[in-house]
Amino acid sequence: MEKSTKIEKIRHSLSHLMSMAVQELYPQVGLGVGPSIENGFYQDYDLPEVITPEILPALEKRVKEIIKENIKFEQRDVDFDEAYKFYKRDPYKTEFIDDLKTAGEKKVSFYKSGWFDNLCAGPHVGSTKEINPDAFKLISIAGAYWRGDEKNKMLTRIYGVAFETEKELEHYLWQQEEAKKRDHRRLGKELGLFYFSDDVGPGLPLFTPKGEMLRHLMESFVRETQTRYGFQHVWTGHLVKEDLYKKSGHYDNYKEAMFPPMLDENVSFRLKPMNCPSHMTLYNEMGKHSYRELPMRFAEFATLYRYEKTGELSGLTRVRALTQDDCHTFCSEEQIESEFSLDLKVIQEVLTAYKFTDYKVRLSLKGKGGKYVEDDKKWAEAEAALRASLKKNKIDYYEAEGEAAFYGPKADFMAKDILGREWQLSTIQVDFIQPGRLNCSYVAEDGSEKTPVLLHRAVTGTTERFMGVIIEHYAGAFPVWLSPVQVKILNITDRNLKYSEKINEEFKKLGIRAELDDANETIGKKIRNAEIEKTPYILVVGDKEEKTGSIAVRERGKGDLGAMELSKFIEKIQKEIESKI
Repeated sequence: MEKSTKIEKIRHSLSHLMSMAVQELYPQVGLGVGPSIENGFYQDYDLPEVITPEILPALEKRVKEIIKENIKFEQRDVDFDEAYKFYKRDPYKTEFIDDLKTAGEKKVSFYKSGWFDNLCAGPHVGSTKEINPDAFKLISIAGAYWRGDEKNKMLTRIYGVAFETEKELEHYLWQQEEAKKRDHRRLGKELGLFYFSDDVGPGLPLFTPKGEMLRHLMESFVRETQTRYGFQHVWTGHLVKEDLYKKSGHYDNYKEAMFPPMLDENVSFRLKPMNCPSHMTLYNEMGKHSYRELPMRFAEFATLYRYEKTGELSGLTRVRALTQDDCHTFCSEEQIESEFSLDLKVIQEVLTAYKFTDYKVRLSLKGKGGKYVEDDKKWAEAEAALRASLKKNKIDYYEAEGEAAFYGPKADFMAKDILGREWQLSTIQVDFIQPGRLNCSYVAEDGSEKTPVLLHRAVTGTTERFMGVIIEHYAGAFPVWLSPVQVKILNITDRNLKYSEKINEEFKKLGIRAELDDANETIGKKIRNAEIEKTPYILVVGDKEEKTGSIAVRERGKGDLGAMELSKFIEKIQKEIESKI
């Protein structure tokens, strides 16, 4: 049995055992869903009273006792009459049975574990002896609407995590604690990078001078990199007529994520939630195009607006105003592979600079029940082109149904941060559909009119989300090239202030981002403040340094480096900035 299959069975089985413990306390409990999920499991309950996390240790202890009883999981099929009779007091399970009956099922699957009998399709372990009682933990309680619908009753959801070994559990719990320390929402405030205000509104971050400097550095790096690779930058504004999104297909497939329309002389406008329709319109307005002009690569750092639900907003990683490093390449079918290769080089260069070298590529495909433009032929062409491009570049990938864009498949770059957490960062998408809907065309070599293929590409995704990721990736201790303040100059006494100011001015002339802390504080406190701010270099200036024309250097993570000539330090830091170490 594969490990992934085994651990899924363990996690699903634990949700049943937890339900046994809960039902012992509340015999009339209503049972909602209880699946295995990434790293663990959860179960929804309709309880007669509010419970708090204080109950979790006792529940966990009872589950461990049940595990040691070596209870078997036994599956059986029952008819609908018996299933309805069994759950006559549970409206949630009754609704599940209704769904199965409507779907045309002939029987209902039940799993029995000891005295506990539960409607469930499985899978489960054979018996509880396959579960390590020291490799799981109940971690939290939350509210969850029945079936995710705000109109339904709020149920109580209990979460647990589970692994095959105690060592894996300990690593996960350490990882979670470390993640709390690195939480970008906390560090963002501590480092003075960004804030959120009720006066402005949820999901709309406000960036300080240091935060804006970080944004500028991030965006400039991508802009400079893709310019070297032949991408041209454009600008297309923040408002777009709603009709354009109806033509492109975004209105039918994406309107729930758009802010409400604004009317002007009976014309509806929308805040721009994506760039591609505007870029295709710009392509058309620039006149008739020849095959000789292709590929044509448009890049834009555009602030987009998406009407995310308030409950789904999360710091910088889920916002309503987001700045995307977006690119759209108009090319012929024959150019797809070479353009994909070019996009890949840009992505690899940028991710490597940020120390994201451990990543996988997910081939995101259509799934059942999703919102997709119906055109099987073009979907097949786009998928084939994307697979061929991945193969030509010798990129290993795995497939994921239901993760495609509504207009086509995509290659998503799933990178691991320093804690081993996976983030979707970059993406390359192949689109055979939208250019035709917006009448994009070019004159081919044989004189015929053809529709270009559109490659959508983002390197870091959005500035806001990527900033949140790298704050946590670096724990706020940014490399020198990326740090908003690279050097902090600390004068020991007022006598040393003029010399300190002279050094500060020298750095400014050279483009080195320095700050002078001339506060009337002890040098010890100044050093502590600079360390809290995670400044890469702290330069202490006293009588001795002024007399010798030197500086006392402290490097983040290494401590006191001793006295150094100013010119030598400048040479050192400039090399680090240039090499992005």
